[in-house]
Amino acid sequence: MRIAAHERIAALQFAQLDTRLEKIEAMMERLDKRLWLTVYGVVGVILAQAFQSILTVAP
Repeated sequence: MRIAAHERIAALQFAQLDTRLEKIEAMMERLDKRLWLTVYGVVGVILAQAFQSILTVAP
């Protein structure tokens, strides 16, 4: 009886752990998307400034 109870508790704990890991993975995926969006934004601003300076120098 005790072994079955411990097995059920262990199964519940593993299920809870799996749920937590899925949430963490989803948060990491969202963070990854935001990071790449920031990188592309910074590169876009740098390229825009370079293009603007080229247009200013050569009318």
